[in-house]
Amino acid sequence: MNEHPKLYRDVETCVEETLRKVGRRIALGTPLGLGKANHLVNEFFRRASRDSSINLHIFTALTLARPRWKNELERRFVEPLAERLFGGYPELEYLDPLKRGELPQNIRVTEFYFQPGSLLDSPLAQQSYMSSNYTHVVRDLLDAGINVLAQLVGKMEEDGETRYSLSCNPDLTLDIVPRMREAERQGAKIALLAQVNSNLPFMYGDAMVAPTYFDSVVDETKYAFPLFGTPNETVSTAEYGIALYVSALIRDGGTLQIGIGALEDAVTYLLKLRHEQNALYRELLTEAGTLERFGNVIERLGGVGQFKQGLYASSEMLVDGFLELYRSGILRRKVYQHPGLQRLLNDRRISEEVTPATLDVLMKIGIISERLTPQDFDFLQEVGILRPELEYETDAIRLDDGTRIPANLADKDTKDEIGRRCLGTRLKGGHFIHACFFLGPRKFYETLRKMKAAEREQICMTSISYVNELYGEEELKRLQRKAARFVNTGMVVTLLGAVASDGLEDGRIVSGVGGQYNFVAMAHSLDDGRSILMIRSTTKEDGKLRSNVRWNYGHETIPRHLRDIVVTEYGIADLRGRSDAEVVAALLEIADSSFQDDLLDEAKRAGKISEDYRIPNHARNNRPERLEKVLARYRERGLFPKFPFGTDLTEEEVVLQKALLTLKQTVQWEKLHLPRLSEIRKTITVPNHARPYLERMALDRPQTIKERLLRRALVYALASVEAI
Repeated sequence: MNEHPKLYRDVETCVEETLRKVGRRIALGTPLGLGKANHLVNEFFRRASRDSSINLHIFTALTLARPRWKNELERRFVEPLAERLFGGYPELEYLDPLKRGELPQNIRVTEFYFQPGSLLDSPLAQQSYMSSNYTHVVRDLLDAGINVLAQLVGKMEEDGETRYSLSCNPDLTLDIVPRMREAERQGAKIALLAQVNSNLPFMYGDAMVAPTYFDSVVDETKYAFPLFGTPNETVSTAEYGIALYVSALIRDGGTLQIGIGALEDAVTYLLKLRHEQNALYRELLTEAGTLERFGNVIERLGGVGQFKQGLYASSEMLVDGFLELYRSGILRRKVYQHPGLQRLLNDRRISEEVTPATLDVLMKIGIISERLTPQDFDFLQEVGILRPELEYETDAIRLDDGTRIPANLADKDTKDEIGRRCLGTRLKGGHFIHACFFLGPRKFYETLRKMKAAEREQICMTSISYVNELYGEEELKRLQRKAARFVNTGMVVTLLGAVASDGLEDGRIVSGVGGQYNFVAMAHSLDDGRSILMIRSTTKEDGKLRSNVRWNYGHETIPRHLRDIVVTEYGIADLRGRSDAEVVAALLEIADSSFQDDLLDEAKRAGKISEDYRIPNHARNNRPERLEKVLARYRERGLFPKFPFGTDLTEEEVVLQKALLTLKQTVQWEKLHLPRLSEIRKTITVPNHARPYLERMALDRPQTIKERLLRRALVYALASVEAI
């Protein structure tokens, strides 16, 4: 390890000297998602593209890219939007050749998690995919001989000292760097590279590192590119329906993990509704029939009251929703890095408010001794029980006015004086979340940057090995993660409880396992932990509605022996510890009613449920129109918006997105319906209220035959979704 990292003003020199140090075989690791050092990675790629003697193997995940278009209408919609949202973001130059299968022979790219759906049609990317649990990735990278790490970092100058932050991605870096340094001590040639980006929020916790953490740092303002922001997705009625059930399974005083996307936004929205408008929330549960059908499981596992104790989050991903929950006063249960202290907080024998009784309890159970040792003193100061300006001097506490009080809690008068003059007011050093990486809309990054340092310090960005597993500090993790609810999304659930979340039946990968398996397995290992997998009940494939509750499926992410809780928009299936017949029945009751009979027949043919079983009447109306009817009354009151936390799209773009998607699906499915008379009229004489959409697509004044045809197609699409 160098005493000081070498500083560079340009990536070209940094890469050249790294090649000189490490050699021509480069196994380059760069973080998942946001934390990629794009300019450094691109320079390695360019050098290897020009020089076939360089053997470059890039290991990464979740390569972010601007949306692409496949036709002229899509281009007119996407191009201005992409420039507005992603302008200035330097694309990773390996991605397009990877998609096309045209990487040079001396360059390989291996990812363990794809941007969902982005590489389904790339045979080379599919062949290069590495299937690995998030917690096993470090092991796999070390086995592959990784010798260069390139990370985007934040920077802070304070009191003349420079500090760096792994910011958005301490996830794998904190686990792999010590192992790479150990390999270096054994003679391996490695290089740890950082690229400073002033737009990155400076995050604390384990993410804050000294300059000596790196060998080389590229620090130049021209490389401070805008961070990639992921626009919020539309939240559908089905997604709100799922979230309603999930929100009632979260126990006050417990632990929460969620991910990113429309379902997670919906869960955040319903948790806020539960806390901020509890009477209305309970009314909704009653109106939707939630309490009547699932009241028992909700009472046993969750709750419907306000969050009086608050929640703590332990999640691999820090998402915008967590900040919403923090601002709402829901995410406020802090955890501490001392098992004894955490146990006392869990048992409510102490609170975060420091009183003389706090010392009594700590002394009684032996966390501190009656005669305070230097170690006891340091601990009490570290957690805020003793004031920071105090000093320990030979069995005494020295106050800032020079007064010395014996460090003897066995003497009542002395203990009373310490209680009057030495105590802090509240515990300090607690965290309301442990997370490993973050990604979200640009406003999310701005919010993080604007948070006061004292608030950001309560967010502990840490390693994936800490959050995604129990091994190592297991006692502490179990105490922190009480009543854990790990909430994730799946694509398909079989009637026997297996779930596919990352891939298709034909073997192609949609995204990746990531940490989902870790959290499901951890839920089974924690005494009061539960895994909740959210499944939309139906999907459209080739123009046909299909059930996402299947008898069988040719791929699984979560095996049936780890089945736990599955939630669709039609209810809750508590599968843990239940027989196969009970699991089949529970899942049938939350499947879309259009598919229930066929699914039941398949289960009976396989002998997995009795011949005389009948789906109960209360589960026979699992249809989208019923959900729409329930939510319609509340939408009239301003609830359940399409974008509960805002959107980067304009009103016209929201409508155009829906219209173009409908048109695309219609053409792909080769089911172009015969236009209604009203639609024909609108394509001939364009209504005035279609003008804003046409102007956005630059088709308000068509000049060519092609543009006139495009305008007609767009007007048809707008009419199809009843926008005009």
